[in-house]
Amino acid sequence: MERFGVRIISLILLLMLTKNLSSNALGDSMKDEEGLKEDQNEMENSLSNYDEMRGMKDDDWQMVQKKGNHFVVNDKPFYVNGFNTYWLMVFAADESTRGKVTEVFKQASSVGMTVCRTWAFNDGQWRALQKSPSVYDEEVFKALDFVVSEAKKYKIRLILSLANNWEAYGGKAQYVKWGNAAGLNLTSDDDFFSHPTLRSYYKAHVKTVLNRVNTFTNITYKEDPTIFAWELMNEPRCTSDPTGDKLQDWIQEMAFHVKKIDPKHLVEVGVEGFYGPSTPQRTQFNPNTYATQVGTDFIRNHLVLGVDFASVHIYADSWFSQQIADTHIPFIKSWMEAHIEDAEKYLGMPVVFAEFGVSSKDPGYNSSYRDTVISTVYSTILNSTKKGGSGAGSLLWQFFPDGTDNMDDGYAIVLSKSPSTSGIIQLQSTRLALFNSLCNTKCNWGCKKKKLLEEILYRDEL
Repeated sequence: MERFGVRIISLILLLMLTKNLSSNALGDSMKDEEGLKEDQNEMENSLSNYDEMRGMKDDDWQMVQKKGNHFVVNDKPFYVNGFNTYWLMVFAADESTRGKVTEVFKQASSVGMTVCRTWAFNDGQWRALQKSPSVYDEEVFKALDFVVSEAKKYKIRLILSLANNWEAYGGKAQYVKWGNAAGLNLTSDDDFFSHPTLRSYYKAHVKTVLNRVNTFTNITYKEDPTIFAWELMNEPRCTSDPTGDKLQDWIQEMAFHVKKIDPKHLVEVGVEGFYGPSTPQRTQFNPNTYATQVGTDFIRNHLVLGVDFASVHIYADSWFSQQIADTHIPFIKSWMEAHIEDAEKYLGMPVVFAEFGVSSKDPGYNSSYRDTVISTVYSTILNSTKKGGSGAGSLLWQFFPDGTDNMDDGYAIVLSKSPSTSGIIQLQSTRLALFNSLCNTKCNWGCKKKKLLEEILYRDEL
């Protein structure tokens, strides 16, 4: 049932394309007509292959890899339309709420989304995964197992974040509390990044998660293609060292640590994308002057050995002012374009816009404005896709099923309550999925299908 919506839109697009091609071909030679028919047949076959992909066999469920500026699966491009739902593990830990995890994946799949970013941490809190350093609640770990196994059922891949910069779900502050409880004299939460004991706590957690054998699938996490990538930390900042040296050293050590344990999966840092001291010419793109003082440095952070792709977040409503304003839209576009350009010119890697959204609590908010923000992000991704650029996809913050209002931070998108937003998401999923299924990386983005792709993906009428 979940496949039908995307399939219908695919067929509509095919019919529109076929009609357009037919009218353009009236004055062409028989040879040209035969070539067009051949291309149309290939497109129909690709649509069929895409449908099969949605129900692919386990043997075809391969690791996502990086090839230059792009993600690939089975040597075909893998552009991402996805979402965040951070609380999946906690909900899965309780039988009364576990069904909401299934609902999230089922509904996301129904609009064609293929990647979910969620937490693989909960440190020292309610329903903690890690109750104290290297001491785990097995029932909560089984809940994370369930999340991974359930995602696979709906052919959704996971970006698993391994720690939090913020106090929610423990964060670096909890590591500092553990250190002080062990007799250390720590005075700053940023000691998380520099103190060898706290680094050892984090590295032990990474090792435990990556080597976990899923109790539902019997697959070790580090061997599971359901996991798209490991994220070192959610939105790391180190304001005690604006030079960025302290955080950079931590990234270098931890990226190497993850890759040493698990060389098969992709790794990303989790930063918000602020430009720092190493690139003063790029700080003009930051949302404010404070962004240069938080210890992150977009280009420098992503030049680290072991980091496979870049992450960027987009929150105009919290970085500028909560008041909805037209100036937010051009910022979003320029912010994205700057990072796509840097990923292409300096990093040689894909970039994922791993969080973006608008809060319904913002003064002046309305759903039409949210749709405009989402459409702006999606169209910027498509413009990069059209050129074979580094813009590899985006993840909405955040996606909720019905009946989870108590978890809403203002950014929740519930499909049943947002039909226009649902349509925008589904169209983006369809466009990217068609591109993924129609083009092979061996064509170097210049195959004979390129014109067809441009017709089907970028028609103004859509």
